[in-house]
Amino acid sequence: MAVCARLCGVGPSRGCRRRQQRRDPAETAAADSEPDTDLEEERIEAGAAELCSEWSGRSSSPSPPPRCSLLELPPELLVEIFASLPGTDLPSLAQVCTKFCRILHNDTIWRRRCREVLHRYRHILGLWQPDIGPYGGLLNVVVDGLFIIGWMYLPPHDPHVDDPMRFKPLFRIHLMERKSATVECMYGHRGPHNGHIQIVKKDEFSTKCNQTEHHRMSGGRQEEFRTWLREEWGRTLEDIFHEHMQELILMKFIYTSQYDNCLTYRRIYLPPSHPDDLIRPGLFKGTYGSHGLEIVMLSFHGKHARVTKITGDPNIPAGQQTVEIDLMHRIQLPNIESLCNFNELSRIVLEAQEQVRQEQQRQEDRTEDGEGSGPPTEVREPENEGAAPLKEEPVQFVLPVGVSSRNENYPRTCRMCFYGTGLIAGHGFTSPERTPGVFILFDEDRFGFIWLELKSFSLYSRVQATFRNADAPSPQAFEEMLKNIQSLTS
Repeated sequence: MAVCARLCGVGPSRGCRRRQQRRDPAETAAADSEPDTDLEEERIEAGAAELCSEWSGRSSSPSPPPRCSLLELPPELLVEIFASLPGTDLPSLAQVCTKFCRILHNDTIWRRRCREVLHRYRHILGLWQPDIGPYGGLLNVVVDGLFIIGWMYLPPHDPHVDDPMRFKPLFRIHLMERKSATVECMYGHRGPHNGHIQIVKKDEFSTKCNQTEHHRMSGGRQEEFRTWLREEWGRTLEDIFHEHMQELILMKFIYTSQYDNCLTYRRIYLPPSHPDDLIRPGLFKGTYGSHGLEIVMLSFHGKHARVTKITGDPNIPAGQQTVEIDLMHRIQLPNIESLCNFNELSRIVLEAQEQVRQEQQRQEDRTEDGEGSGPPTEVREPENEGAAPLKEEPVQFVLPVGVSSRNENYPRTCRMCFYGTGLIAGHGFTSPERTPGVFILFDEDRFGFIWLELKSFSLYSRVQATFRNADAPSPQAFEEMLKNIQSLTS
């Protein structure tokens, strides 16, 4: 707070100066443990009581005035009082006593400060997706003490899908100044430097670094690449023996590093939840073969669920719907011995695909006949279809022989399975098509998908983080957001 006071051009309060004069070095070192009141505060309160007494002498009431002190007010009332003060006064106020200092660390005060002082930046709090071609990303903008900070969230190193998310700061905005805000770029390894933020519109903003030389390293591009590789993948290029994977990694470095933190961001919302949802919707980390781990969003839409990419790759870019689950078509897995046989699983899935195709065809025929042509033919759904209760007895699960997985540490029991389709495409999102597969629900925080045509398995694990200012104002706003991010890479 003392640093903040100096930067704001305000010094310690008069009471603080008197206290500092009375303290020896030992007392100064123990400032954080001193009581909430001191002699100076008592003199101030005594003076206030004197004034109250003098005023009461002029009035007709003989009763003595009640004792008044800010320190006796409840914390929630002090939060409201302090939030209404000019921002440049808050550092001095924090030095009055430890109680005031604690209250001034309340997020409510600084969120209001953000709205009042940095009014043009108040719309950037929340979750955003950067426009980095097919790769996308996840940015969380929060108020943190005296700053607004933009944190880029990164998945854990491949293939450890259950590990916590990683994050790094991309920019920060000072909240201290009365009329203007200082924006700093945090990209690179040489500390904060001058940056700029432009609000394009309510749900879009852009960042620009004014000193991109701070992003360069003394060892040139080779050192920058090796540093990026350690941060992005947790390994060196020599540790990656797969040639195709090496090419994908080098391609991503070349593509993403050219932006130099000069990016455009578009707002994204967390999916709304409903009591009937299969599991709680939200953000997950998933394995995608040689592309490594990617961030996806699970959302529910009536009889279907969707998995949308928040980060992507040159085959299926960010914003695309990577998996769609048909919640009306349960799949009953065979016993564990038969499940090991890929042909048996393939037969079951293809039968479900044919059933879905026939039902869609009947629905199209009824639509062509028109509503007035008579009652529609009833379609009997098999007993194992439809939304099922969550608390079912888990059954044994194992991947069929021949199905590849980046992570062999997948759960060996599952709750239920559904027919679904996965999106596959060539490099550059060429010739995209939906292919059949199996959605496997393991538990509340993990699910998987078997890509039948690719003979590949993706494991997804929930992102265990709390995001503020990320809820959609309405279900319609969430649907519109999904369409917008998908259209950018279609």
